[in-house]
Amino acid sequence: MPINTNNQDMNPSNGLQGSSYIYNLGMSPNTRAAMSQKVRILSPSAGSNQMTQIGVLGNFGPSFSRSAEEVRGIGFGDKIAELVPGVQSAVTVSLERTMLYLSNLWQSLGYNGGVSGPARSLAHQRWPFDLQQQVVFSDIADREVSDTGDGYSGGIQNIAFPSSGTTPSGVVDGVHKASITMYEGCWLTDTSFSFQKDSQMVSESGNAMVTDVHDYSSVYGEFMPTGNNPYNPDERGSIRFTDGSEDIAARNETLSVG
Repeated sequence: MPINTNNQDMNPSNGLQGSSYIYNLGMSPNTRAAMSQKVRILSPSAGSNQMTQIGVLGNFGPSFSRSAEEVRGIGFGDKIAELVPGVQSAVTVSLERTMLYLSNLWQSLGYNGGVSGPARSLAHQRWPFDLQQQVVFSDIADREVSDTGDGYSGGIQNIAFPSSGTTPSGVVDGVHKASITMYEGCWLTDTSFSFQKDSQMVSESGNAMVTDVHDYSSVYGEFMPTGNNPYNPDERGSIRFTDGSEDIAARNETLSVG
């Protein structure tokens, strides 16, 4: 079944998953605290090979988990010698979106469902999809983070927005920085929705398992600088791994606010 080109809710002509006026961009307050209003979630919509912002998305919740095994020794009392991290479970993502007549959750994730095609159940997934999370900075954060230019650097990218043409001194016109997280190779594991007699609006929810998570920029591997390296003079790490060459008591007293 061909894609309906007159479907305004699935036409990403303005960079969003819909060209209807309901997808017009608005403003949000400038704070140091991260705000849901400034977070953008992108995926390929049905019939498009571009990553575009998912419209009328009500909830997006990634979840990470793994266990740690205890190492103990007989005869040393009730003492943990070391915790050995287990294998990370597959990352999961939960989504909730308002169902539209011409656009549903399946279509917003790139599948030809709803009015775009026959996909109706999990058995109709032939290919996985990707999601991109953009935590868009406020003007305050833009001024306080180091400039990274236009390309990816440490997971930070410049994001273009419609501009009025007037900006305060020191702010790039129509641009915010954003912290990028890619959720790669996602498979839906469950979806649900319900029609209720005492509630008019219909919401769809779904959960997906993720193959890999990365920042779209850094080099990943054995020597990735993740922080808390006790052998790096610029980092603290855990005193569990001290080599005995420093005064642990003195080290614990050197506290700083941060």
